[in-house]
Amino acid sequence: MAHLPSRRRLALAVPVVLSLTASLGFLPTAAAAPATTSGTTSATRATDAPSLAYVVNTRADQRTIGSVKKAIASVGGTVVASYEKIGVLVVHSANPDFGPRIRAVRGVQSAGATRTTPLSAAGTTDEGAVQVLSKAEAAKVAKASGTAGQSEPLEADQWDLRAIGADKAAKINPGSKRVTVAVIDTGVDDTHPDLTANFSASQSANCVGGVADTGAGAWRPYTAEDYHGTHVAGEIAAARNGVGVAGVAPGVKVASIKVSDPKDGLFYPENVVCAFVFAADHGVEVTNNSYYVDPWLYNCMDDPDQKAIVDAVNRAQLYAQKRGTLNVASAGNSNHDLDSDAIVDESSPDDGTPATRTIDPHECFDVPTQLPGVVTVSATGVKGTKSYYSTYGLGAIDVAAPGGDKYQIPDTPSANGRILSTLPNNTYGYLQGTSMASPHVAGVAALLKSTHPYASPAQLQALLKLQADSTACPTEPYDGDGNGVVDATCVGGKRYNAFFGHGVVNALRAVK
Repeated sequence: MAHLPSRRRLALAVPVVLSLTASLGFLPTAAAAPATTSGTTSATRATDAPSLAYVVNTRADQRTIGSVKKAIASVGGTVVASYEKIGVLVVHSANPDFGPRIRAVRGVQSAGATRTTPLSAAGTTDEGAVQVLSKAEAAKVAKASGTAGQSEPLEADQWDLRAIGADKAAKINPGSKRVTVAVIDTGVDDTHPDLTANFSASQSANCVGGVADTGAGAWRPYTAEDYHGTHVAGEIAAARNGVGVAGVAPGVKVASIKVSDPKDGLFYPENVVCAFVFAADHGVEVTNNSYYVDPWLYNCMDDPDQKAIVDAVNRAQLYAQKRGTLNVASAGNSNHDLDSDAIVDESSPDDGTPATRTIDPHECFDVPTQLPGVVTVSATGVKGTKSYYSTYGLGAIDVAAPGGDKYQIPDTPSANGRILSTLPNNTYGYLQGTSMASPHVAGVAALLKSTHPYASPAQLQALLKLQADSTACPTEPYDGDGNGVVDATCVGGKRYNAFFGHGVVNALRAVK
């Protein structure tokens, strides 16, 4: 991928949930027609002016939406997607005054630009470049796997499965084909032999631009460099078929909803809105979200553009929850204490020229990670301690899971502390990051849903926390990279603390 910045996360504390919900107001619940596309409006647009993309959020009733659509046209906007069931309209406009003018329209609750640079004719939470497994190394791992009696040729290097009991869980219940986890990401190579048997094409799409394209293969990565989504999918549901690796839930279905922009690899708000609504409307039980919504690392509610982004994506993910979908998200790789008074954001906006700003993490929100009801996941290494890069914070992290850590070396054939999984074009490789921790939790959630098919998203989240292995704060000062400097401070008790939330998820308990 041309652009794979190191991603960070701000997660959800109970007080933040209350303040965020209050800030956003009510979520429209009235059902209406599905998302539709519309043609160009009759508004005259300057031929030499660049267009920006916007989200316009209204009450979810037909009269209000119809009135707002007329107003959009009158001030030089074109509706390109209409999510009437949640009152979200995706709009393009070349009018530089479109934002303030549309916000003044009756019935508009929030509206703002979804990027800071004009539309042109990856935003993920992995840490560092991928390490592709060589043929020689694969042969060494396969030999070790066979000696150990493991079912998959590369399983000897999958320390992460053993860390959460996923290898033993698969012998009891590998997961139900009635459960689907949608990977909202850079696309999934469903032709990979470890993924093809479990792939659900009918629940997959390309949501780039805010409109779902369900054409054959639209959900696949643009190039082999867009490997992130395929790696995530393998962690969740790579089949136990005697080929390559195994996933945490090798019996469930996996779908791909591609949201990464082909130009810059970023995950813009309208794409993610489309993804959550599509997942909900196509019966997806769990979504995995190993990214943050670009271009803002944190969206501050006193900025009208950023507030509109929070509002739009929150409406979409809450709609998914109400339709029975649990949303799981990575916590990020900044090693920030999310319960601190201030955080320095040096990366926003990431679609243009970033400007350093200091934000209050209780007033400025990471999307979708910090939204109400989203499961926020921190990362651990093979030693069971917090990964050196992982975001943390008391009241911020729900659960933890293996995400890999190059400083924590496992006793495996490759001695690689990262996470091994599938890559495009029938290859395999190692990545580390909270991007890799989140799919472990999504996989365990799928196992829980397989065991408790009638559990609601809220009940699944409660079960995730109950079955997690309580993990206490370290007794010694935390020095993740071993350079002699204390990198983070863990506070809280054994059952709930800043590093691990309610604990490290346990796949074996999930199926029992």
